[in-house]
Amino acid sequence: MRTGTYLHRVFRIGLFLLAALAPAARAQFGMGLSPLRLEIALGAGMVHSGQLTLTNESEKPIRVRSEMLDFYIDDTGTPQFAREYPAEAPYSCRTWLSLNPRETELPAKSSMTVRYTLRVPDGLEPRSFHCAAGFTTQPTADQVGAMGVRAAVRMVAAFYVLIGEPVVEGEIEDVTLEPLKNESTGWQAVVVLRNWGHKYFRPAGGLELLDENGSVVETHSFPSLPVLPNRRQRFLFPLKTSPETGPYRLRVRVDFGGAEILQTTVTLRLPEVTP
Repeated sequence: MRTGTYLHRVFRIGLFLLAALAPAARAQFGMGLSPLRLEIALGAGMVHSGQLTLTNESEKPIRVRSEMLDFYIDDTGTPQFAREYPAEAPYSCRTWLSLNPRETELPAKSSMTVRYTLRVPDGLEPRSFHCAAGFTTQPTADQVGAMGVRAAVRMVAAFYVLIGEPVVEGEIEDVTLEPLKNESTGWQAVVVLRNWGHKYFRPAGGLELLDENGSVVETHSFPSLPVLPNRRQRFLFPLKTSPETGPYRLRVRVDFGGAEILQTTVTLRLPEVTP
């Protein structure tokens, strides 16, 4: 059997650690990244540079490779990252972004600065763009010939670039009830927000479950999740209360960051939602 290369000797496990998982990533794998989110207002044709800090808190050196990424938020509210998502092209800043260095080795218990540069093209209309910088661990020179199972860890910094002053255009499109996935019992409320505009927004507000007297039984806040431009985004709220004990209503209030707060109330009708 040929074992002369690292790929024949080591099975690599991909663990993609996003901003929400960063504390766990630090504790378990010793790699840190800061900041994890950058929101930058620029003009067409501008060049902007800044710094990210990459930290190795482990007792051993790590090797890290950087890359520019596209991303979107899927129907479960999970960010998905890849080197290219063609569907994101109208709102992607990936091709503007460069990172230096592209690959480096961090000694144990050390930090280093990664410089990023955004080169904004000329002639852009007002809208927001998004992309990411990903940092993935690689085998060090000493590990290439070693036997064993190693974890490849990726940490990501998300960029949101605002060009001009686009208007936020959002609405509450739908409020429904669904059975919880992968569980025998339980329900989740699903709120679908529609972004008609060219600027991302982070909704504030939340969902309330009301009994037949209008009293609040449960409250849930919207997570800090962006609704990217020109799309629908599902927000999932697992309920502690069974709808079978109702009747109940769902009341949703959303602040899109504009001049008014939108509200809608939906009555739960079990014959329509029973799986």
